[in-house]
Amino acid sequence: MNIITIMCFKKIKSKGEEMIEVKITDEMMNTAKEKASNMRALNNSITHGDGNIAGFVGDQVVNSLVKSVWASTYDYDLITDKGTRIEVKTKRTTVKPKDYYDCSIANFNTKQKCDVYAFVRCNLETREAWFVGWMKKQEYLDKARFMKKGDIDPSNNFTVKADCHNVAIKDLNQGISID
Repeated sequence: MNIITIMCFKKIKSKGEEMIEVKITDEMMNTAKEKASNMRALNNSITHGDGNIAGFVGDQVVNSLVKSVWASTYDYDLITDKGTRIEVKTKRTTVKPKDYYDCSIANFNTKQKCDVYAFVRCNLETREAWFVGWMKKQEYLDKARFMKKGDIDPSNNFTVKADCHNVAIKDLNQGISID
C-alpha cells in the first residue's frame, strides 16, 4: 500500500468557496504512471483509458489529505480508518477550477458501493491539482442535475459524452472532514 504525503498544499478561494491546491510531485506522477500501465481501460470508460493517470493522481491527492488507504476496487478508491468508502472522481483541466464548474458522476457509476464521492481537478502539464470538494453519495444523487448523452449543458456549452449526474463545485462540501 503506497501512502503519499504531500508537502506542498494550500487552501485557495474561488468565489468564496475553499478548495485545496496540491502540487503534483514526481513521486505521485511515477506512481500514477505505474498503476496506469498495469491496467486496461475500464468498462464504460468515457475516455477509453486516457484519464487513468489523472485518475490515479486524483486518488493520491485525496489520500494525502484524508487519513485513508488505497483500496482500488471497482466500487471505491480509498477507505478511511473509520471505514468510509471514498470514490474519487478526477477531471483533467488546463485552468484553475471555478466554483460554478460541474463535478460529474456517469450514470453507469451510480451503482458503485461507496459512501462518499470526492472530486479533484488536475493539470498534469503544470503539475497542479485541486481537491474541490466532496459529498455523501445519496446526497449527491438527490441534488444532481441529470444530463443525457448528447445534451448541451447550458452552464458551459459542453456536449455531454455520457448520461451523467452533475453538481457544481460551489454546492459540494468543502474541506477534508469526510468521515
